[in-house]
Amino acid sequence: MKHLIQFLMIAVIALLPIGAVAQTQAPAHTLDVVKKRGTLQCGVNGQAPGFSAQNAAKEWQGLDVDLCRAIAAAVLGSASKVQFIPTTAQDRFTRLIAGEFDVLVRNSTINLERTVGTKVRYTAVNYYDGQAFLVPKKSGAVTLNDLRDKIICVIKGTDHEYNMGAYFKARSINFIARPFDKPEDMYKALFDGRCQAVTQDASALAAAIVASGNAADYAMLRDFITKEPLGPFVRDGDSGWLDVVRWTQFAMLEAEERGIGKANVDDALTSADFNVQRFLGVIHGYGKILGLDEKWAYNIVKQVGNYDESFERNLGQGSPLKFGRGVNSLWTKGGAMISPPMR
Repeated sequence: MKHLIQFLMIAVIALLPIGAVAQTQAPAHTLDVVKKRGTLQCGVNGQAPGFSAQNAAKEWQGLDVDLCRAIAAAVLGSASKVQFIPTTAQDRFTRLIAGEFDVLVRNSTINLERTVGTKVRYTAVNYYDGQAFLVPKKSGAVTLNDLRDKIICVIKGTDHEYNMGAYFKARSINFIARPFDKPEDMYKALFDGRCQAVTQDASALAAAIVASGNAADYAMLRDFITKEPLGPFVRDGDSGWLDVVRWTQFAMLEAEERGIGKANVDDALTSADFNVQRFLGVIHGYGKILGLDEKWAYNIVKQVGNYDESFERNLGQGSPLKFGRGVNSLWTKGGAMISPPMR
């Protein structure tokens, strides 16, 4: 009977058209594609100081840029093997699904509509943000109620436009929305006095106002109207690649929690702590599980650094933005950032 079943299966396959057989084969896994190509293709914003932008020397910098480099270090052994591909808010997910880049790391909010019944999946949160409002200091506005009957500029067709309308309507606060297609036009309207406030995620507001050179003349209202967890996205149906991207972010957090950074990661290789040895690949196991070299986490920390190092140079005290860690602090310090146990 066993031989008869095998014969029938072979006969059926032989009768199928070549194209039909090819369609039954699983698509290439992204991890294998990246390894074969030798370069990670990373979709980024490209115009978001602190997250992804080029400096005067045309060097890529930012929290999202560092995560792209960390993925390259984990997969290819070199943080430099990355091609950064700028993409807009409107086409970022379409281009990811089409395979134009391997991972989207573009200050993108994780929400239900983007993660259920779609062709993309989020991996982990790499920054907690929220929608805020920026006003001229001379206006005297302190709370959102002070924006009653004021003109508020916003980017057309974004969640920010919807969130603002829903929030103010629920509180019977009348306002005048002035939508713009481009952020630069929106901020110019603010600077020219054509609106009394603008709204975006707090990180975007801060980055834009610092870049303008007018930061001393403006203030961010203390109230946030949304929670905006930002993180990388990958294509649906490739759990192995999702795991690699997810645990790259977790590795940067794990390194911070254990006090391991670029300067002391080599010393940590001789740690008596079994968990540190497993984390850095001295004791093998974690790399094999992910389909990576056993030194994947070591390469991340040595070449890019831990999460705190990345945050401080891009958003924190080592940057023009001077952001505090706040909710983006480790869970051990009252924040929301946590790496699940590596065991």
